[in-house]
Amino acid sequence: MKKFLTWSCIIVLTVSTLVFGEEVPKQTDSKAKTAERIRQLEQRVKDLEKELDSKEQSSGKASASSSESDLEKRVEKLEKEMKEWSAADTLRAYWDEGLEWDSQDGRFHIEFGGRIMTDFAFWVSEDDDIEALVNDGEDLEDWTEFRRARLFTSGKLYSNSVIYKAQYDFAGGDGDFKDVYIGFPKLLGDIGTVIVGHQKEPFSLEEQTSSKYMTFMERGLANTFSPGRNTGFKIGNNVLDERVTWAVGVFDDAGDFGEDTGDGDWATTGRLTAAPWYAEDGAKVLHLGMASSIRSLDDDETGFSSRPEMHETPKFVDTGDIIADKGTLLGLESALVYGPFSMQGEWIQAQIDTEDDPFYDDPEFDGYYFYASYFLTGEHRAYDPGDGAFGRLRPHQNAFEDGGLGAWEVGARVSNVDLTDGLITPPAAPLEEKTPGELDNIAVGLNWYLNPNMRIMFNYVMADLDRGEVNDDVSAFLTRFQIDF
Repeated sequence: MKKFLTWSCIIVLTVSTLVFGEEVPKQTDSKAKTAERIRQLEQRVKDLEKELDSKEQSSGKASASSSESDLEKRVEKLEKEMKEWSAADTLRAYWDEGLEWDSQDGRFHIEFGGRIMTDFAFWVSEDDDIEALVNDGEDLEDWTEFRRARLFTSGKLYSNSVIYKAQYDFAGGDGDFKDVYIGFPKLLGDIGTVIVGHQKEPFSLEEQTSSKYMTFMERGLANTFSPGRNTGFKIGNNVLDERVTWAVGVFDDAGDFGEDTGDGDWATTGRLTAAPWYAEDGAKVLHLGMASSIRSLDDDETGFSSRPEMHETPKFVDTGDIIADKGTLLGLESALVYGPFSMQGEWIQAQIDTEDDPFYDDPEFDGYYFYASYFLTGEHRAYDPGDGAFGRLRPHQNAFEDGGLGAWEVGARVSNVDLTDGLITPPAAPLEEKTPGELDNIAVGLNWYLNPNMRIMFNYVMADLDRGEVNDDVSAFLTRFQIDF
């Protein structure tokens, strides 16, 4: 019994010190401090043994038995507390193309990361009519900017019963929300995950693919119709071995800070995708998808505008504000991956129901893009069937490691947006802020993936504006230095 009590004391004192002690940090002690603490605990056990021997000699067997019984009760109590002490209090940090932490029991997972995208534009060139129409007669100038500068944290809590993400973009000098939400994977059982907060509406393959993984520096012109991020409720899931994904949600047009007042412009948006062909761990993929959004406007103002695929240029075409009762978006999407070769395309249409607008009569606008890319070094685009989108590219060999070259990708894209339909021009109609037109864009690109977390992008972009009697061009060479973690 005495030996049992001795070891019980060692265990109890060690655990109680780790759990309740204020002097010993959980994971930051050096080996020397840990060894010293163990020595102190051993000394305390020896002192307790002497104290117990003294009581046995002075108080007799009955008293000793009573002391042993009391000590056993203390041990049982602390053992119970030990069981309640979750191993989640200890987190293991590691690198998985980003900084992550896991609890030992798997109940908690935390990630922290961000992205930096530094853009430069050179040799911006435009025709005279472009200067007059979109830039008050001034030349379009070269520029540099932080296209994106984001920090985020995300994770799962309590055995994946709750997930969260909080991401902020500081590009441009303020802190816009870029996904701030809470999710409940188990709320509806196997039906799907419920997500509440500021998030992307489920619409468009290129929109659902993160800017970290896009083939070109900017999304195609058709993206002007994509609703992007708003605040609302969404439920989604994947089925059939992750070969089919679906998501549907209700959203309020709450802007970059997730704020809105009044009744709001509510929208119901849904997306369905399928990968009928998925082979060789994603080296061969056929992706098909469609999405729709019905947006209640209640005589509010809506509209669309677009610039060439150069972020800092002015808007070249703009419907201005349209007084509308309802808007409907329809999107069709497809992609093919065949080893290092891939193709992707989308067509998106916006239908606007108007009653009181004096300038537009139920217009239908649309846009599309199509591109092809090829990896000179043999990699293939990383398709995530569970999300119905593309993910992180991992080079076969990282640049500057063991003579590696990284991954090299070339691509070419054509895109179009047409904002000319349905315009009425009464004799006295003021059209100062309405500059509808059609814009065509051609982009060629070269991407160098140094490793899974860094790439350098080179784009040459040429756009053609067709607006009234004007049919002129603008072009620029752009480059991006990108790192994300």
